[in-house]
Amino acid sequence: MKTFETPVLICGGGGAGLSLSVFLSAQGIESILVERHETTSNLPKAHYLNQRTMEIFREHGIADTIYARGTPFENMGHVAWLTSLGGDGPLDSKMIYKMDAFGGGKMQAIYEADSPTRSGNLPQMRLEPIIREFAEKSPRAEVLFSHELMSFTQDTGGVTSRVQNLKTGESFEVRSQYLVGADHGRTVGPAIGIELQGQTNLIDMVSTHFTADLSKHIVDDQPLLRWFINPEGGGGWGSGAMVAMGPKFWDRRSEEWVFHFAFRPSDPDFDETLIVPRIRALLKLPNLEIKVHKVSHWLVESVLASKYREGRCVVIGDAAHRHPPTTGLGLNSGIQDAHNLAWKLALLTRGQAGEKLLDTYEQERRPVAARNTKWALFTFMNHFVTDAGFGLIPGAPPEMQTAAFQTLLADGYEGDWTRARMHKVLMTQRMEFCAHDMELGFQYEGYAVVADGSPAIPRAPMGDIYTPSTRPGHRLAHAWLEKEGEKISTHDLCGRSHFTLLTGTAGAVWVEAAQTAAERAGVSIAVHQIGAPGHYADRDGAWKKVRQTEEDGAILVRPDTHVAWRSTAKAANSTNELTSALTKVLCKS
Repeated sequence: MKTFETPVLICGGGGAGLSLSVFLSAQGIESILVERHETTSNLPKAHYLNQRTMEIFREHGIADTIYARGTPFENMGHVAWLTSLGGDGPLDSKMIYKMDAFGGGKMQAIYEADSPTRSGNLPQMRLEPIIREFAEKSPRAEVLFSHELMSFTQDTGGVTSRVQNLKTGESFEVRSQYLVGADHGRTVGPAIGIELQGQTNLIDMVSTHFTADLSKHIVDDQPLLRWFINPEGGGGWGSGAMVAMGPKFWDRRSEEWVFHFAFRPSDPDFDETLIVPRIRALLKLPNLEIKVHKVSHWLVESVLASKYREGRCVVIGDAAHRHPPTTGLGLNSGIQDAHNLAWKLALLTRGQAGEKLLDTYEQERRPVAARNTKWALFTFMNHFVTDAGFGLIPGAPPEMQTAAFQTLLADGYEGDWTRARMHKVLMTQRMEFCAHDMELGFQYEGYAVVADGSPAIPRAPMGDIYTPSTRPGHRLAHAWLEKEGEKISTHDLCGRSHFTLLTGTAGAVWVEAAQTAAERAGVSIAVHQIGAPGHYADRDGAWKKVRQTEEDGAILVRPDTHVAWRSTAKAANSTNELTSALTKVLCKS
């Protein structure tokens, strides 16, 4: 049996696994990826890409392709609740409520100030081929679809895996320093004793990807999500939600759509032949021509891996955590797992870091996933709260539900007070659609972060208000800088394979300190003295507002753009302090 050697073997070719392949290549690290399916996913789910994910894709040159092929910003900045698209009754074809979402509307200026990127939207079935294309372009990556990881054993020096080519039946061995499971928990996780813990089998859902011409029935092209709510269909999950899938147009002319709805207790067992009639009934378009591409039947769950690592094996993405779709935290979390892990594997395979650095992957990412899985379930279930905002009462007779909607749409004082209640209740759903702090405000603690004793940055209880920071563990605050007419983000100063030290006009002492510290630690540090002659300038003072240091202070940023350490002002011995911090972050002490 042939044996191949590689620093990292990746099991799973979904969004997280393919992203890890790209990120490792950018670090200069070779990898082999094996995926048992013939091609990438054919599912339209996991379409929303938040700002943090798009920052990561921007760093690796992928963001522009996603923006070009995905939803234009003008078609994704709102969500709306409608009674139906068709019908001729007094309660039909009504838009009940519309909310700013995903950085659109009144939120646009805030989102733009906090990141060099905007959110994106591209369904998984179209996103994964893009990431695969970028992965396969690198000579450092070997991407093998129709190949399955059959078994593996690990020892103190590495992992030996048996892989089978599912088309030819041929098997071979891969000897790697590390094995990463990005396989939805099928192989790697169970073999190393991982249990997925949490709530599962909560709600019975179905998603239908279909082609239909809805251009004559949609009057507003701004919403990304359209929720249907009416007396006959009941609440939001019972009446369903619909998203445009493009691929050419993303407004009312969209060629494809996906429709999600929940089964009700009174519904018959899952029967795919009943899906099209159900969609027609919910939309109130009885004669709509629908061509179904794919029906996915799934159960809502919110689960987290009991651990992320055993020896030289780790898990990422759906193998580590699974979320309800609300807030779009599933795929985004998986891609961010890969980004966190890539630079650590790079240093470890080069022998530039201590083995404890791998422990920091679980230390940092598992608490984030714990919060994200709970938040996703919280926002999913909150749709039952918003149902009450419309006046819907579970189990109430149809006449009572109809009366509630009649009042909601009525003129005069009675209509005003019911709409005021609706507004107050529906604004709680900004936890899902304006989760700015959830997306950017998470922080890391552990061996690879040097705490500075500063108070914790407050987290918004509703997940919406993000506070930029350079406190150790946080994502580096973004600000635009300028040099010789070139405008770049503070994020652009940070590297995929090097640390970055940011200081100010009085921070010359840190330049020499960084050079010495880098030599002692055996890594690279890029130094930027912002505002000093020959360096990038803070023209509008945006960096000064968020840097939280003096001109003679310094901020050490990790390759993943998270702050590792900072000194708010000049240190007594800058070289020793920086060297000590870097040694700790590399887990060499």
